[in-house]
Amino acid sequence: MRMLDNLGRYAPHALALLRIIAALLFIQHGTMKLFGFPVTGAGGGAAGLSALMLLAALIETIGGLLLLFGFLTRPAAFILCGEMAVAYFMAHAPRGFFPLANGGDLAILFCFVFLYLFFAGPGAWSVDGKRSA
Repeated sequence: MRMLDNLGRYAPHALALLRIIAALLFIQHGTMKLFGFPVTGAGGGAAGLSALMLLAALIETIGGLLLLFGFLTRPAAFILCGEMAVAYFMAHAPRGFFPLANGGDLAILFCFVFLYLFFAGPGAWSVDGKRSA
């Protein structure tokens, strides 16, 4: 199809949208742990967190902000990918084999989105892009 041949020129923008939306969704996981926002009914706040959960919350919030702005995208994505792999195998996999049943499907999806961002880079609309220009 001739009409679809030119879609490749929008790839950097689509990549940037993936990075930005994934970051906005991911930041919520960190802020919920740190501040109880957005409210989920499960509580929240750094005072009640274990050291491991506090570290996860800081990684999610700071790493998510780095991805949001496309600053240090590849190192941040690599760390976030690793965090999600660890989260899956520590918290979800012990609850069962199937990700949908053990609640780990989102962790796996985030892990592979971050892995893709590590290899693909930030796309358009990024601090990294402005720094290299």
